[in-house]
Amino acid sequence: MKIEIIKCLKDNYSYLVIDEKEKIACVIDPSEAKPIINFINRSNIKLKYILNTHHHFDHIGGNQELKREYNLQVIGFEGDKDRIPEIDIVVKDNQIWKGDNFEVKIYHTPGHTSGHIAFHFFKEKKIFTGDTLFSLGCGRIFEGTYEQMFNSLKKIKSLPKETKIYCGHEYTLQNSEFCLTLDKENSKLRNKIIDIKKKLKNEVPTIPSTLGEEIECNIFLKAKDIKSFSKLRDLKDNF
Repeated sequence: MKIEIIKCLKDNYSYLVIDEKEKIACVIDPSEAKPIINFINRSNIKLKYILNTHHHFDHIGGNQELKREYNLQVIGFEGDKDRIPEIDIVVKDNQIWKGDNFEVKIYHTPGHTSGHIAFHFFKEKKIFTGDTLFSLGCGRIFEGTYEQMFNSLKKIKSLPKETKIYCGHEYTLQNSEFCLTLDKENSKLRNKIIDIKKKLKNEVPTIPSTLGEEIECNIFLKAKDIKSFSKLRDLKDNF
């Protein structure tokens, strides 16, 4: 499976997961349709599925136009079936969804929203975390609770360390600056910041990271309990 990172809106990332053998693809969180259509039109692939991590407009904005254009299927969480437009297939926590050669484990990861999910392509060791886990950060809590977000991050943290993390936004530099204020002696974090700045200067996405890197450098994954996590989240909200 090949991953194409598609920049959308101001700082969103949508992802095309491409089965190169069969020349078919699914798109994760299409913020807008045009960049996806442009890529599909210049590539010899067929877009068959949309996978939505949650219902916020900057993750579903392209659903309706893409469905009209390609007659594809939209997959989302059962709890968001009334909030994700054009949804065709509802999925549950811990379910394995299969479509053509795509095989994905669903994790319910509430906190940012009540119906947030992550898509784990477990055979390829890649997970699409939406606005739950960012590179060096985590999502703001809008509909859920601190406890839910803490447990959602814990669920992702339990995966193999080589798992690649694909998140919903390019927030990495700002997140790294926050982490550094609380983890000044972390040499791996300092080296990662050098790499982040180099990538951004060259207009290259800082995504993906690996779970191992996040465990070493992401201050939110270092929180030992809900109380300490809650304090970190409050500090970041006012950073």
